[in-house]
Amino acid sequence: MDTQRVLRLARECGFELAGVARAEPLAEFAFYRTWVAAGMAGEMRYLADHRASLRADPRALLPQARSVICVGKVYHTSAPGTHGTADGGRGWISRYAWGEDYHVIVRAGLRRLLEKLREAIRADFVARVLVDAAPLLERALARRAGLGWIGRNTCLINQRTGSWVFLGELLVSLELEPGQPAPDRCGSCMRCVEACPTGALVPTGLPDDPAWTLDARRCISYLTIELRGTIPEELRSQMGRHVFGCDICQEVCPWNRKAPVTAEAGFQPREYAPGLAELASLDRGQFARRFARSPVRRAGYEGLMRNVAVAMGNSARPDWREPLERLASTASPIVAEHARWALARLPERAG
Repeated sequence: MDTQRVLRLARECGFELAGVARAEPLAEFAFYRTWVAAGMAGEMRYLADHRASLRADPRALLPQARSVICVGKVYHTSAPGTHGTADGGRGWISRYAWGEDYHVIVRAGLRRLLEKLREAIRADFVARVLVDAAPLLERALARRAGLGWIGRNTCLINQRTGSWVFLGELLVSLELEPGQPAPDRCGSCMRCVEACPTGALVPTGLPDDPAWTLDARRCISYLTIELRGTIPEELRSQMGRHVFGCDICQEVCPWNRKAPVTAEAGFQPREYAPGLAELASLDRGQFARRFARSPVRRAGYEGLMRNVAVAMGNSARPDWREPLERLASTASPIVAEHARWALARLPERAG
């Protein structure tokens, strides 16, 4: 089948970016293995266990695969504000979690694409739809397919759309003409590296790509989402009022200045700067109902309360004492410890 026709079908299914990469062993896996061995995956065991080796070759997920159709779906919206919103009473949620769970939306688009391909191709072929959770080096494949380059912030950046893009893949047994990798256009820009408050973007010391990588153990997104235990005390004061994820390295990226806005209804913002006191008052049932269709549920109830406590401590408002004392008396040792840390940062009571 003609690759250009496949890409047109992908755009009809709501994907602003689309390209094709060969299903073959990935040289990028060698660095991935080094990154894991250095401990930079932190406690994300799903990146380092028996599934790690599957990332070496897409055919580990579909032996008959000949091509990988890589797609990108813009999630940038026009909601006001950034992580630096002036209202100290509000927390901050990463842009990707402002709307509904992207897994559902991107997967639905890929399934529509698969249906269109089956209608257009009379011969039988096998395929597999993948969105994020599968052990796949999807940014490496997207780069090979021509969707963009991997920036110093380790995000895939497209010259036209920036980096506010969800990725998805369709492994197919079809032989399709692959795309060409996009040139690296970061140049000498270091804004993402310089803006990261916890210093999570670190040099690799390698003569070739990648020159920079992410130490997840210092990343605010990892600390507020993936880390299930205690946040290192030396990093807490640098987390600001982030309660779920972090977009700083993308917010400062020049390629996102003119990023297009999505028309996808499911990505329109429902949560982006919730009141910290309101979040602190949620019980488990209220948390489950409020975030049932949101990526925020991945943090879990205790994880979000832990993050809220840290955000309150960093805001250091005297009126946070009562909600923090409630969190400090909770049955969760992790939430209670972070709440006590936050209480110690509040101004002393008058008199």
